[in-house]
Amino acid sequence: MKVLVIGGAGYIGSHVVKELMKAGHKVTVFDNLSSGLRCNLFPENDFIYGNILIPADLEAAFSQGFDAFVHLAAFKAAGESMILPEKYSVNNITGTLNIMNAAVKYNCLKMVFSSSAAVFGAPEYLPMDEDHPKNPENYYGFTKLEIERFMAWYDKLKGMRFAALRYFNAAGYDPEGEIRGLEQKPANLLPRVMEVAAGMQPKLKVFGTDYDTRDGTCIRDYVHVTDLARAHVMALDYIAKNDKSITLNLGTEKGTTVKEIIDAARKITGKEIPSEDVERRPGDPACLYATSKRAKELLGWEPKYSDVETLVKTTWEVYKK
Repeated sequence: MKVLVIGGAGYIGSHVVKELMKAGHKVTVFDNLSSGLRCNLFPENDFIYGNILIPADLEAAFSQGFDAFVHLAAFKAAGESMILPEKYSVNNITGTLNIMNAAVKYNCLKMVFSSSAAVFGAPEYLPMDEDHPKNPENYYGFTKLEIERFMAWYDKLKGMRFAALRYFNAAGYDPEGEIRGLEQKPANLLPRVMEVAAGMQPKLKVFGTDYDTRDGTCIRDYVHVTDLARAHVMALDYIAKNDKSITLNLGTEKGTTVKEIIDAARKITGKEIPSEDVERRPGDPACLYATSKRAKELLGWEPKYSDVETLVKTTWEVYKK
């Protein structure tokens, strides 16, 4: 298939592009390089510099004729979304509608969307499945949930088949070492740990050590970015083959504590990684992790690289250089 990857120069996007190429698809990347990087582009792919907030850019891209597209061009900092909801409204919601309208106009009716487990909010039970109540606790999660609703209507009214993939924490780097572009302004734990290990930051803050968990620190669901990328490709194959939309959670079903990540990083990097225990952050639940039972049943997807050692090792390979 000819696939347009919107946001394909970014951290997750570049890994998705690589897996699509491995599966034999012809890939074009569309990106405005606001957080994506030129060094994440592969020479085999066409590249379109464009902005999802400019409908003419999207129409020029889709007019080239694509069988499917992957949308990874959202802002994703949950904390920032609570301070700047207008920024997230315009980029995530208006930008996505621009993408979908251009796709419909040029009859590109297969969509894989990078959604988020932030659509759920605080867990009412664990592991969280696809039917878990949806009460986002931040505006970022709200935008992802609204987009899922838009896609359901476009499926019904325009025949656009979609796969919405919900996950918590993408982590790790390409195990083959081809993708080396550092994520811009990372907010997640593992890149912050690595910044301290690499001497880019003086120390790490650990927010809360008195949670009701196995070591007192928060449990989060870290899924290796290559595992997520594989799921995007498998989901595209599924909607192409079955002509129906799917919404799936992607998780490890158990989660990892903050302390377990830090301990593994100290061991693998051989660095001290100074840390400071500070107060809990408001709104941080003790545990968040998802079940991937449905993804396994429908796609045959299981995480291959999402053990703590591989997550830390593949990230350190990039940061230590």
